[in-house]
Amino acid sequence: MAVKLTKVKRAKRRPVEFQIGDKHASPDAAWYVVHTYSGHEYRAVHLLQQRVKSMHMKNKIYQVIVPTQEKMTIRRGEKIQSQEKVFPGYILVKMVLDDNSWVLVKRTPGITGFIGNGNQPRPIGQKEVNKILKNVKEKPKFEAKFTVGEAVKITDGPFTDSLGTISEIDEKRGKLKVLVSIFGRETPVELDFLQVHKI
Repeated sequence: MAVKLTKVKRAKRRPVEFQIGDKHASPDAAWYVVHTYSGHEYRAVHLLQQRVKSMHMKNKIYQVIVPTQEKMTIRRGEKIQSQEKVFPGYILVKMVLDDNSWVLVKRTPGITGFIGNGNQPRPIGQKEVNKILKNVKEKPKFEAKFTVGEAVKITDGPFTDSLGTISEIDEKRGKLKVLVSIFGRETPVELDFLQVHKI
């Protein structure tokens, strides 16, 4: 019996990277972690973009990243793909740090300050930024609401209406291994998250 796949609903995808200054950054530019009010990350980026333009600082502040990750959840039997912030309340800004650029960023509405010691922001390395961007570009991860050892009822496929126990959870693929009693023996069966319901 073929497995019925429901259409994946996708939320509106917001950009992760924003070019707000010159495309060719100065060799003195570095990445800084900037704290924002939680839930105001995109608003802070928009306002920063406006301030960089109006104050002619495109040669000092270049790029902003709002680290997010695709998540796949299951609601009412449907797969729903959404975007989730990896570090809520934080953005990454590539800039040349001097008194003027520091003040411009720090005084942008929605931004509360730089991560560092007092008035001395600490830059982060390009390797760390690349690692964050790699995680951002990975395939969507499933948000599992299941736990190992939990009893479930199979709702689709050749074992429909059978009861079983979850032995493994693969969040990346959205799959479960469920132990089902077949001819008196517990047999592991691989199933999609959509093919089972909690009892």
